[in-house]
Amino acid sequence: MIYGPIPPHVDPRKLADRSISLAGELPLCDFSRVCDLLTNTAGTVQVEFEFSRDEQRVAVMQLKLESEVRMICQRCLDEAVIPISGEYLYAIVQPGTDALHLPKGYDVLEVGDEPLDLLALVEDELLLALPIVPMHPPEECQQPAGLLESETSKNAVKRSNPFSVLAQLKRDPND
Repeated sequence: MIYGPIPPHVDPRKLADRSISLAGELPLCDFSRVCDLLTNTAGTVQVEFEFSRDEQRVAVMQLKLESEVRMICQRCLDEAVIPISGEYLYAIVQPGTDALHLPKGYDVLEVGDEPLDLLALVEDELLLALPIVPMHPPEECQQPAGLLESETSKNAVKRSNPFSVLAQLKRDPND
């Protein structure tokens, strides 16, 4: 495995022919679309790429990523540290290739003659791995002071039921 800076563009088929593995860290601030959703862009993403050929001689790339991001908790509105991780397995094919003949379990990654942009791929997977509604774990989350249940129940105003008049009309007058 080669540790160090991840090249931004590679030819995945050549790397698969040589069974190359790449590993390294990428700064979160390099991913502008992800940073738009975060409260703090400090930190890194640990990535590992493994290129190989499977039994059918299909070029395969396995991607593993792991990071921690900071987002606003939608329950308490404080900053929450959200762990992000994922493992992805791609079959690298020419554009227009029939993907029905590929073994199950592969995501299809169409790569033409141009090099594959690894940073864009990592950013896409990070975006998909982010939670739609970020929250702390329930035992760590504090509700905002204005939404405490005990306060709302004490301040609740007793209101008359508008249908109580109908209930009185429905009663038998002979009772």
